[in-house]
Amino acid sequence: MKLKKVRRTLVSLVMVCAMVVSPVLAAPEDDRVVELEGEKAQAESEMNDLQNQLNDLLGTINDLELQLIEKGQEIAQAELDLQAAQEEEEAQYQALLKRIKCMYEEGDSTPVENFFSAGSFSEALTKAEYAQKLHEYDRAQLAVYQEAVQNVKDLKARLEQEAEELRQKEAEYQAKSDEVTQLIESKRVDIANLDDMIQEAARIAQEAQRRREEEARREAERLEQERLAAERRAAEQAAAANNSSSSSSGSTSKPKREPVYNVATGNAIVDRAYSWVGNADYVWGACSPGAFDCSGFVSYCLTGSYSRLGTTYTFLTWPRVSDPQPGDIAVNATHCGVYIGGGQMIHAANTSVGVIVGPVPSSMVYVRY
Repeated sequence: MKLKKVRRTLVSLVMVCAMVVSPVLAAPEDDRVVELEGEKAQAESEMNDLQNQLNDLLGTINDLELQLIEKGQEIAQAELDLQAAQEEEEAQYQALLKRIKCMYEEGDSTPVENFFSAGSFSEALTKAEYAQKLHEYDRAQLAVYQEAVQNVKDLKARLEQEAEELRQKEAEYQAKSDEVTQLIESKRVDIANLDDMIQEAARIAQEAQRRREEEARREAERLEQERLAAERRAAEQAAAANNSSSSSSGSTSKPKREPVYNVATGNAIVDRAYSWVGNADYVWGACSPGAFDCSGFVSYCLTGSYSRLGTTYTFLTWPRVSDPQPGDIAVNATHCGVYIGGGQMIHAANTSVGVIVGPVPSSMVYVRY
């Protein structure tokens, strides 16, 4: 009878322990991270739109620059043509003056005198007709050259007006380009600030999660100890009821948590990075033993081979992480390095220092290969 009562007590205790559950709720810290990630995504989308606008403006400015170059060449040619036309006009004018001067110096008589001095009526008509044609030719040629000069002047003025209009358009587009560039830079600053806020919020969320897990672990250990104590008491009571002694105890071990990151791979990447600290030069476009640029160095550390995976822009397209681990990549639009933990990274810095260990700039994000 006593044995049955003890067993009922043991079953009741086990059922009570099994019914103790911890509700899983979304932590405010996690919500804040999600909210900041949304703001960052919106800011990045706006910056991409602005970048597309800037690219269009720069393309238009380039087209205007080409048109200005072509227009300048046309104006230069028009100036040469104007100079040649003016010289030809002056030459024709001087020839006309010279012909008139010669006529007076030779003492040519009047048309009436020429008529009566002619040997015949036919000769007189011929002289009169020749003089008239010569006069008409001179006037016609002078008029032609004067018209040519005026046409070239008009063309030059029109070309200069068109060039001025193009310069005004170029100035307007340049002003718009400067405005969009400032907006893009402002968005970059906003995104960098959001990155800092996201990292801080993620750190707070991780700390809160760690505290919750620690509290849950302690609560589970307390419940486990109570369960074991209840089992021991039940066993003692059962032994006393059966007038027998038995000592047995079982212990269970908690399953080992799997790491959130492949530590072996991370260490291999970090080991490769450390192997070149102080031993490699910074060389533009290099990915070879003892010589790297920043993206070439990251490519080597990730693969173990001297072959390039891409550029910093390529790395920016990889999956981002808010819980960076050793072996992840710290990257922004202009630079990258291998994260080694503690806010530090190993990177091919510049031609002065080569491969070094240094802090991760706040403008960088973390991505995983």
